[in-house]
Amino acid sequence: MAEIESSPDAARLIDAKIAALGDWRGEILARMRTLIRHADPEVTEDVKWRKPSNGMSGVPVWERSGLICTGEVYKSYVKLTFAKGAALPDPRGLFNASLDGATRRAIDIREGETVDDAAFMALVRAAVAANLSRARK
Repeated sequence: MAEIESSPDAARLIDAKIAALGDWRGEILARMRTLIRHADPEVTEDVKWRKPSNGMSGVPVWERSGLICTGEVYKSYVKLTFAKGAALPDPRGLFNASLDGATRRAIDIREGETVDDAAFMALVRAAVAANLSRARK
């Protein structure tokens, strides 16, 4: 399987966002980004929703045959929202936010918290598989 490169601009913008944070939130976002890329090397990244309210830095987005998840950064947590998370198996109970919605699910990570790498990568792979399944129909 060939690796699909994300646009250099998107990668640069995400790198800049992580560097600008300069704290535990940047470390978490960088770690989760790495896990996403390891889970499926064909995942691409982009930056969307650049607006004054987020300092024009936008929101990192990971996609393959559709949106997988977004990575938002808040003062006290990093939120990874899976676009179709409600339809994904989550046997390790990683989803801890946006649980009342019919479609999305999120993982909020606060300072000092960790996420099980294998379980997180399984969620990413499940999201990719669901997107690919929909794309084939």
